[in-house]
Amino acid sequence: MARMIAAPTLAHPAGRYAAFLAAYLYQGLVAGFSLTALANHYAGVGLSAAEVGGHFALAGLPWAVQPLLWGPLLDRARASRLGRRRVWLIAGLLGAQAALALLLLVPDERSLGLVGAVFCLHSAFAALMDTAADRLILDHVPKSELGRTSACTRAGFVLGTAAGTLLFSWSLASLGFAASVRILLAASGLAGLLAVTVREAPGDALIWPARARAAAGPDRRRPLGRFLRRLLASMRRPQALRLLALCFAIDFGLALFEVRLGVALVQEFGWDSGALSRAQAGLGLLAGTLGALAVGIWADRAGPARALRGLLLACCAAFGGIALLIATGRAGEAGALILALASLPPALLVVALVPAVMGASRGSGSAATQFELYMAVLNLGSVAGAAAAGAAGPLLGLAGTAALAAAVFAAGTLLAARPHLILRPPARRPGNIA
Repeated sequence: MARMIAAPTLAHPAGRYAAFLAAYLYQGLVAGFSLTALANHYAGVGLSAAEVGGHFALAGLPWAVQPLLWGPLLDRARASRLGRRRVWLIAGLLGAQAALALLLLVPDERSLGLVGAVFCLHSAFAALMDTAADRLILDHVPKSELGRTSACTRAGFVLGTAAGTLLFSWSLASLGFAASVRILLAASGLAGLLAVTVREAPGDALIWPARARAAAGPDRRRPLGRFLRRLLASMRRPQALRLLALCFAIDFGLALFEVRLGVALVQEFGWDSGALSRAQAGLGLLAGTLGALAVGIWADRAGPARALRGLLLACCAAFGGIALLIATGRAGEAGALILALASLPPALLVVALVPAVMGASRGSGSAATQFELYMAVLNLGSVAGAAAAGAAGPLLGLAGTAALAAAVFAAGTLLAARPHLILRPPARRPGNIA
């Protein structure tokens, strides 16, 4: 009976899927509020693309420095009664929730500087949660399940984003900013609690025990200088540099187009900001549930390289079609189709990209830091694209921006056609401490 009611652990697939789904559900709820519902709300009250892009960029900055901020801490973490990595998942959740509570002190929702600063602080702690979850995946998920685990994390994120977008697009319009923040705190707190109640190993404490568990062996920690030297040597490999460039270019092109598209649909083509939020939520829900599951299973069976190549090609075709629709003057009548093409293939691409990058990072003592470097460069591309959206509009136009994204995906497809150029995993070194 005691075993039936014991808290679940990452040793079992059900515990793993539940923990990682909830951890990314948390991220999605906050993203649905900040990056979709609130951004569309700002567009609806007349703020410019440059101002909305600045909001995106400020909230995303901590994700760009996530690897060096938290990666070495998680890779070199000491044993804990709460689990070697899980203790940092809990710490990140507490800090992130405390940061969100500061939104209640913002006197005016249109004070973009204050709102952006709060979300910047929140992102720093959310990045700690994210790094801890990723290291737990690298430690506990078999290679044959990475695709399905990627699908699980993606499903959690998009379910949270969809729920947050729908809920907060309504609450911002009907209840106001302060009430929406209180709802956000309650919903995100519940999701975070579900994530941290799954123990890392059977002997770990659920909360904080009166006495410590006996250590299984010496708790060695690699000196930071040696750790950083090996990390630098690994990331200077030609394969790693090409993969970093691809990650940056993908999200730069996507963010550059998505910010311009959202503002254009509201301000040029007459879409209601709430209707746009609902459409984005529905598309994200479709891609992140059924679509993510299909791609995750495909990646596990066919291999991450083939799945990545197929999704890059699909994105190239989608953005080429978008550029053609806009260039031929059919953007207004085909707005829903353009939104679907810009949302579905990129969302599925992430599901295939994550197992490939994890495979390239796994097997070294700096696995979490390496993986987070790739993800940070992906986020840095998104931040740079959002920040450049205002200035790039007059130079490229909406059609030119879509064509640029299509060209990036075409180059990525050519790279993925020769996977040894970007996906060769680093060689194992004897004595690495994972």
